[in-house]
Amino acid sequence: MADWDSKLAKIDKQLESLSDDEMIGTAGQATSPAQAKELERVKRKTNTFGVFSRLVLAVLLAIGIVFWPYASRCGIGLAAYLGAVTAVIASGVWSSIWTFRHRAGRAHTLSLLLILWGLILAATEVLPRLGYAIPTARHPTTWSCS
Repeated sequence: MADWDSKLAKIDKQLESLSDDEMIGTAGQATSPAQAKELERVKRKTNTFGVFSRLVLAVLLAIGIVFWPYASRCGIGLAAYLGAVTAVIASGVWSSIWTFRHRAGRAHTLSLLLILWGLILAATEVLPRLGYAIPTARHPTTWSCS
């Protein structure tokens, strides 16, 4: 049987000798101060514009779905509404991926809330029709209008 304590102690010593940059694989990426400054500028520009523009689009879609102007009780209107709700969920996922990649914590939380909002909107329409929620006049048990 192997002596695991001595093997783990050896691994710990090797890890302690490495710098943080070597451990995450970023050593040697920016060799000059000018390259490091340029890399930081590109990161900041991508972080602020790209991430937040996606988030703003997703938030506008999530707000706009509240003011849905068409009948969504049954039939094609219901299908269109559920398609728009799917777009809200997809935009939340889209923005959450970007906010996670760029380490924007508050924006990522908002993206996850957008996904939750879309799931709640979908559940209010789908669950009464599946028999898991109490149907109302606005949310009947039928899918079609016949």
